[in-house]
Amino acid sequence: MTDKRPNDWFSIGMDAWMLGAEAATVIGLRSMKMAMGGAQAQREAHRMVAEKMEAGAALGMALATGKLGTDAESVTRGTVSHLRKKVRANRKRLSGS
Repeated sequence: MTDKRPNDWFSIGMDAWMLGAEAATVIGLRSMKMAMGGAQAQREAHRMVAEKMEAGAALGMALATGKLGTDAESVTRGTVSHLRKKVRANRKRLSGS
């Protein structure tokens, strides 16, 4: 994984903070969708579980193969980046943007 940003814990921390903020948004959007009930809510619930399992498996494989690097900073940055891509895609899909 090649990343142009400096390998420092502050930028990794900021990325992790953004992951948390985006995840909170997705939780809110999903909660509203599920609160409406019906077939769409059920599909979203199934999608949520499947996506989490898929993202976890992909992350585990990337970690096991060394794809994210070997030092703590690269592994942490790669993990946060991997998760943010998934969360960002859900935020865009759920918000309609």
